[in-house]
Amino acid sequence: MEISWDDFTKIDIRVGTIMEVTAFDEAKNPSYKLRIDFGEVGVLKSSAQITRLYTKSDLLGKQILAVVNFPKKQIANFMSECLVLGLVNGADVVLVNPEQKVANGLRLA
Repeated sequence: MEISWDDFTKIDIRVGTIMEVTAFDEAKNPSYKLRIDFGEVGVLKSSAQITRLYTKSDLLGKQILAVVNFPKKQIANFMSECLVLGLVNGADVVLVNPEQKVANGLRLA
């Protein structure tokens, strides 16, 4: 399905740095709860099913890309505020991240 340029510009994809990672034991699938600093956008929470490839220590301080303008979504007892972007490779999810460190909050253009 094709989308228009206007459709694409409605998606707010920003870079953020993961500040906190905790186990999300209540989730149906193995997941982490993340707190991510998006600079001017603020600190947002997300859950991510990325436990197969990433440890908590791997994730702390890692920059990632996320959609920050989706509506909040209740996942078990947790309110997710953004969608962390990843590439699904079989059962694994590989995070999408900038090649070089950049300022938190920069928007994908």
